[in-house]
Amino acid sequence: MKYYSLNKEAPNTTFEDAVVRGLAPDKGLYFPEKITPLPDSFFQSINKKSNPEIAYEAIKQFVGHEIPETDLKSIIEETLCFDFPVIEFNESVSTLELFHGPTMAFKDVGARFMARCLGYFNKNNSRNITVLVATSGDTGGAVANGFLGVKGVNVVILYPSGKVSDIQEKQLTTLGQNITALEVDGVFDDCQDMVKQAFVDDSLTSAIQLTSANSINIARWLPQLFYFMFAYKQLKSKYKNISFSVPSGNFGNVCAGMVAQKLGLPIRHFIASNNENNVVTNYLKTNTYLPKASVQTISNAMDVGNPSNFIRIKELYDSDFKALKKNLSSYSFSDNKTREALSEIYLSYNYIADPHGAVGYLGAKEHLKHKPDDHVVFLETAHPTKFLDVVEDVINIKVDLPEQIKSVIDKEKKSIKILDYNDLKTFLLD
Repeated sequence: MKYYSLNKEAPNTTFEDAVVRGLAPDKGLYFPEKITPLPDSFFQSINKKSNPEIAYEAIKQFVGHEIPETDLKSIIEETLCFDFPVIEFNESVSTLELFHGPTMAFKDVGARFMARCLGYFNKNNSRNITVLVATSGDTGGAVANGFLGVKGVNVVILYPSGKVSDIQEKQLTTLGQNITALEVDGVFDDCQDMVKQAFVDDSLTSAIQLTSANSINIARWLPQLFYFMFAYKQLKSKYKNISFSVPSGNFGNVCAGMVAQKLGLPIRHFIASNNENNVVTNYLKTNTYLPKASVQTISNAMDVGNPSNFIRIKELYDSDFKALKKNLSSYSFSDNKTREALSEIYLSYNYIADPHGAVGYLGAKEHLKHKPDDHVVFLETAHPTKFLDVVEDVINIKVDLPEQIKSVIDKEKKSIKILDYNDLKTFLLD
């Protein structure tokens, strides 16, 4: 499998090079040259396969022969060492729980897969690699945990001061070893802009080897297609028309689900559920893509004003707006609506959701107004205890802390405050 840059001004390259680089030399995102559908028999018998078996068949064409079969299967087994249960609310709505990993967020899958791929490629490399990543919440903790102690890899995480939850902050600032957290006086987009600037700074990239662990990296992004298949495996015998409502920030999840669909997974429709950061919702209404400054909300991991992965979605549809709109709907919801959804989910189904899942639930309800025969799965992307102040205030009960949260809650935060790109560059070169 070869990968090309979406800026179309760099040579095609290998899976390894794309993973190690993160961005192409022309600063474009990498994209696979082709996506070959899996045979119908794979999906017909998917409920008889284990999750690692499904994941291996789904990802192997994107890795090719660059990681031997035995090693790739081992990477997948280590990545998928937790469950992905579907909880059915009624005949119309289910939720797919993606928070059973070590940091209790969906990003554990991509972060663990990428860390192990990078560790494999770097095992005989004497030069250290610096993983540079911006986070609006859960990415930082997942990447920190996934890369903790990986030989030859240093991780630098930028996060917006005061704009992630206390538990999210503890998960990315308390691990030590090869993990460093940089606290930025700004919003997520400021962090992401600094990361992007670092990758185009030749004086920096000539001095150190940089790669990214945001979903711009193919090894972080592509494994997210796994859990759409895991959900289908659990529901295929019960429902014919299965759609997915995805709480969307940087749009890596929706895009990966669309790759699963290209592989042949029979997904009826996608719903991109936005908070008040509604660039894509507006785009699907107007056919005009206008990035804007991000707005702070209670579903903070989705506070993205210029989603990086949307260019990959457009590539999947050859920039055909009508074709994309046929397969993707998008809705935007306020914090008040999100709180109402948290309460409704708890009172109606005795289920405690997190704010991101609540936005996904609202998107599912909106879609069902137009397609009442669908069964919509909304993604519950993080454990509710990561947002205790919001969740407990809404449902008015005390939520028990799981072990993954207890293990970090009392640890001392260690971060370095920076103001701008010059501070970041100075830190990286030192």
